[in-house]
Amino acid sequence: MASNSIVLITGANAGLGFEIVKALLKSTKPYTILLGGRSLEKAKAATQQAQTECPSSNSVIKPVQIDIESDSSITNLFDQISAEYGRVDVLINNAGAQFDMGAGSSLREMREMFNRSWDVNTTSTHLLTHTLAPLLIKSSDPRLLFMTSGTANLTGHSNPALPINHSPAKGWPKEGISLTAYRSVKVGLNMVMLEWKRLLSEDGVKVWSVSPGLLATNLGGAGPEVLKKMGARDPALGGNFVRTVVEGERDADVGKVVGWMMGPIQPW
Repeated sequence: MASNSIVLITGANAGLGFEIVKALLKSTKPYTILLGGRSLEKAKAATQQAQTECPSSNSVIKPVQIDIESDSSITNLFDQISAEYGRVDVLINNAGAQFDMGAGSSLREMREMFNRSWDVNTTSTHLLTHTLAPLLIKSSDPRLLFMTSGTANLTGHSNPALPINHSPAKGWPKEGISLTAYRSVKVGLNMVMLEWKRLLSEDGVKVWSVSPGLLATNLGGAGPEVLKKMGARDPALGGNFVRTVVEGERDADVGKVVGWMMGPIQPW
């Protein structure tokens, strides 16, 4: 059985997930990183790229296939990890998507977009966590992270510092960006985090929501350059922040939404 901490990262072949992989590879602590991707081929390619960029790492990477929308993929991953490692020390629920932008305006299209937003970001994340929980509680230092958003903030919804909170001009239809589905599902995910903190408290599992801030990734399909114009930062900064949570720097903030761009604790 591996002595390294076993870290599973979903959605890790690109974007923030890939930056988390590289941040852990650059750590002085050794990890066995399970780099999860919807496609095993993409996970393998990302593994090779990460190894090329971090050739002197003390950690090892193994690509794994995980499509959190697929029940069979979830159970297959459970069986694989059970057989090879017998436990998970850190589960980073990074896989997610934003479907608001580019969605159609018909009722059918809007309903489909809303439903898939919930299914991918909240329901599927919960089901994966439910399936892997027996492996997580076998760890001597189990950690469970959920990736949330700075826009999923009920108390800060009127904060004018976030352009997404600005009210559009009167009239119909409304112009501008609306992330109603994405914001709603991430608020829901924060409640999922609190429930898992409650459920696994006596098992010693440390649980957080992590708000990595606006990062220049392909989330939502707008592209990194468009997001940079909106103030998005280097995704590597988000990866490094997640590493600090994994390595114990936010252990005093278990059960909270921890961040670094909107303050150390994000109210929601």
